[in-house]
Formats: sequence, C-alpha cells, structure tokens
Amino acid sequence: MKKLILASALAAAVALPAQAADYVIDTDGAHAFIQFKISHLGYSWLYGRFNTFSGEFSYDAKKLTDSNINLVIDTASIDSNHTERDQHLRSPDFLNVAAHPQATFSSTKLIAKADNKFDLHGKFTLNGISRDIVIAAEKLGEGTDPWGGYRAGFAGATSFELKDFGINYDLGPASSTVYLELTVEGIRQ
Repeated sequence: MKKLILASALAAAVALPAQAADYVIDTDGAHAFIQFKISHLGYSWLYGRFNTFSGEFSYDAKKLTDSNINLVIDTASIDSNHTERDQHLRSPDFLNVAAHPQATFSSTKLIAKADNKFDLHGKFTLNGISRDIVIAAEKLGEGTDPWGGYRAGFAGATSFELKDFGINYDLGPASSTVYLELTVEGIRQ
C-alpha cells in the first residue's frame, strides 16, 4: 500500500506544470556576454564588451510574462581591446566610472511574441542616468547540463543614444548610437 501511495504522489508531482524558477547568470563559466558596437566615424565598427557583470533572472516557460531579470555591470571592466581608448572610455568624457562604477538593468515588463521571442522592457541606468529601454530578446534553449544542473539561455539586443545617458563627447553624427547585445545563460537555483 505504501508503494502505491508513494507512486501516486510521485506521478502527481511529475504531472504538475512547470513553476517559475530562479537562475543565476553563469559569468564564472563565461557563458554570458554583454557586448557593444558603435560606428567609428562612419568608416568602421568599434566593438567591445564588459568583462565583469552579474545578475539573476526568474523564468517560467508556462507564464513568460511573469519572468524578470536584473543585471549589474562593472563599468570599469569595459574592454575595447585598446588600453588607451579604454582609459578614455572610463573617464568623465564617457562612463565616468569613478562617479558611476555600475550600470544596471531591471526589467519591468515582458511582452511575449511568436517563436520564443519577446520584448523585455526595463530601466537601464548608465552614467548615473536612468531611462526606459526595450530589449528585443529570444529564448535560445533550456535543459539539463552534463553536471546535473538545469540551464536556460537567452539573447537580446537594443540600442540607445549616448546623449540620452549624459555622454556628450562629440564623436560625430555617425557615432552617436550604441548597439548593445546580451547573451545570458542561467543556472537554476
């Protein structure tokens, strides 16, 4: 009788719909990236990334609109593969990392679209200024990993004007927009 009750309880638990789960973004394993590009005078693209950031998200495949994400970016970790340029980007002309050592993003709403795509609305704070932005995102996949954990991965992109975040250094009209790309892989907690 005990085996029948245990088997029934186990079957009922397996049949329950998936619930929201909390994830920590896997930056230790370098499975997450925050990259950017900006036009260099209209002649080429300058690419870079932030090497240090952290974050977490809550994800529910059955009720996507209840999902959310929070990111904290170490602005001093900017890396454009050029030491002198990175020093200038950390200066008050651009990120002013001494006064604003972190940039943050906190989602406020998610609007589901077709084919695992969604618009992620949120508050982005950079250079001490907060603005609403929208990240066009998509779920890349989810499932068990080889180490017995469970992961979910997403990618997204957005753009913004430098002047919207108080960055007024004149790079010319072709270099006023930053394109930001994010790839996050989270480990379920």
